[in-house]
Amino acid sequence: MDRAIEKKTWTPKRIASIIAIAAFLFFIFYLLFLRDKSSKLYVDKNTLTIAPVLADKFLEFIPIDGVVFPKNTNYIDVAEGGVVEQKFVEDGAMLEEGDTIVKLMNSQMELSNMEQETRMLAEINNLSNTKLALEQNNFYRQKEIVTLEYTIDKTKIDFERKQGLFNEKVISPKEFEDAEREYNFTMKQLSISLELQRLDSISGANQTRSINTSLNRMQQNIQLLRKNMENAFIKAPASGKLSSFNVEIGETKRPGDRLGQIDMQDGFKLRANIDERYISRVYEGQGAEFDFNGVNYPLEIFKIYTDVTNGSFQVDMHFVNGYPESIKRGQTIQLRLKFSGETDAIIIKRGSFFQETGGNWIYVVDPTGSFAIKRSIRLNRQNTNYYEVMEGLQPGENVIVSSYDSFGSKDKLIFR
Repeated sequence: MDRAIEKKTWTPKRIASIIAIAAFLFFIFYLLFLRDKSSKLYVDKNTLTIAPVLADKFLEFIPIDGVVFPKNTNYIDVAEGGVVEQKFVEDGAMLEEGDTIVKLMNSQMELSNMEQETRMLAEINNLSNTKLALEQNNFYRQKEIVTLEYTIDKTKIDFERKQGLFNEKVISPKEFEDAEREYNFTMKQLSISLELQRLDSISGANQTRSINTSLNRMQQNIQLLRKNMENAFIKAPASGKLSSFNVEIGETKRPGDRLGQIDMQDGFKLRANIDERYISRVYEGQGAEFDFNGVNYPLEIFKIYTDVTNGSFQVDMHFVNGYPESIKRGQTIQLRLKFSGETDAIIIKRGSFFQETGGNWIYVVDPTGSFAIKRSIRLNRQNTNYYEVMEGLQPGENVIVSSYDSFGSKDKLIFR
């Protein structure tokens, strides 16, 4: 008798089918919900530059080049043009104030000055004669008055004597009247002479003042002409070292041409070019520094030239606590122009990544060291070595600071 065979519920085939379906559903679920959807790129870790995020002191500065100049300089310019006839010194000579440097020859100027001086001397002679005539006229008036006073004294005595004799009927009326008439006449002459003397004195004083003014002016003009003649001998305006002096005998120099300069030996200053982007952040008294032979030398800005040329402007700096004895005029020194004092900050090393990201994001290395994740950050100040981090990073983390040009802004870098 046949026996019915009981069909199994969980056959191997059915179990395999269920497992296959479950695996397929899990795969679909993984693709939809669990799979890492970020873009990835495999990179060689050895080609990357990885730097730590640090908590340290930060100083904002920019590097600039400063050129050494003398602290004080006197320029040597030509006052009157001419041909170089003689050189007395060479470039680099140490000079004392008043030392002759060059003699210029200008025949036309010399002849013109001599003619002018001759005319002025003739005019001075004429004015002096006029002044002498005024003084002589004053003496003539005084002599005239003295003579009249003497005559009056005689006529007065004669008049008084004859008046007495007339009263005594000793002389005739005619003699008395003649004496009286003579006395009155001389008195009137004296009155007229005194008035003429007063008028001559006023006029003479005015003329004398005008003549003296003209004489003084002409004397000054003559001194100026003679000084112009002396300008043919160009002399050192101050004591110091002659520099930038390049003059040859026979050269023609025009008025205003610069022959050189006197570098006074009282110290140095630095002149630096700064990018025009920083013009609003530069001010007088701002600090800078540089290292020379292991010693740090601080400086301060004392003059700002606000004219912008070729995208930069200039500043002059003086040394705060002395300068290196071995520096020379014209030497170029790299400075650090400071925009702030040292502060505590989170910092990362400067690198080429900034050109790609603009400082808005960076790749942060996972603690396992096997990959790096893109993360948004915010940077603030910078110097030649570091960026200051305001948001997005913590001290102790590691970041990639080398170039991102070949990464294509992928979300994740996987190291191999």
